[in-house]
Amino acid sequence: MDNSLKKRAKSRWARAHRVRNGLISGTAVKPRLTVSKTNLHIYAQLIDDEKGVTLGGIGTQSKTNKNLKKSKESARVIGQQIAQIAKENNINAVVFDRGRNKYHGLLAQLADAAREAGLNF
Repeated sequence: MDNSLKKRAKSRWARAHRVRNGLISGTAVKPRLTVSKTNLHIYAQLIDDEKGVTLGGIGTQSKTNKNLKKSKESARVIGQQIAQIAKENNINAVVFDRGRNKYHGLLAQLADAAREAGLNF
């Protein structure tokens, strides 16, 4: 692996862990809402860090969202669906984990849609 690729991977890892370094941790009552993006898709998960369990997840590659690609509209749909999954698990509040991404664009759309659907964070 080229040294520049190693440096980029290391800085991405550091950025993601700087965000959740002891400050962001999920519990069964208030799980961590993690958002991740790829070049084509966007995903959201609810994670209980105390037990190390994923409580629910949804993405643009899920069975119900096969025709969605990464866009602001699909981010809003994913935000509404993750809020619905949280409501089914009797979860009203979450801790938002943006990972290494800035809070704008797709992440802001997903978060706003989840808030509008009744999720508090």
